[in-house]
Amino acid sequence: MHGPASPGWLLVALCAATGVYCLLRMRSHVEEQRRTAGGEALMGFGMAAMAVPAAVFTPPSWAWPVYAAVFGAAALHALWSARAGGHHLHHMVGASAMVYMAIAMAVSPGHHGGSGVPYVTGVLLVYFTGYVLLSGVRLVPVAAGAAGGAGWGDRPELARACRLSMGIAMVAMLLTL
Repeated sequence: MHGPASPGWLLVALCAATGVYCLLRMRSHVEEQRRTAGGEALMGFGMAAMAVPAAVFTPPSWAWPVYAAVFGAAALHALWSARAGGHHLHHMVGASAMVYMAIAMAVSPGHHGGSGVPYVTGVLLVYFTGYVLLSGVRLVPVAAGAAGGAGWGDRPELARACRLSMGIAMVAMLLTL
């Protein structure tokens, strides 16, 4: 992504940590946790890779179409899974945003857009800002007894915190696009 190196590294660390936690959630005994954890791990690691500051590492030109293909497939999978309900439509929007950012990076690598905020970027910023605000409101501490004995992968409040952090990271990445 474009922008200063220090915030870029913070985004890398935040997204990678979120991806690792989502991998742990894939081992959960709760089916709902396992169903969404894989897609969220992909998003976390993909966002971490995309957030590496351009001054440190500029991906080869073939990397952006690969990002677009991987996240395009993830968006289609989320759309297909949305038939069962749940969090899948948000995953589709997130994966589609990653496709959009990969295409934008392929078209103008290393350059800031000087013509204002494109329409799609603005719509995605509004969506993810709303998502972050709503997720923040929903992130209410669980009573100590309710989470007692739950494994790391079975803690819904940690899953919500990870989703919130990825939403915040998405807003930051879209702002630097």
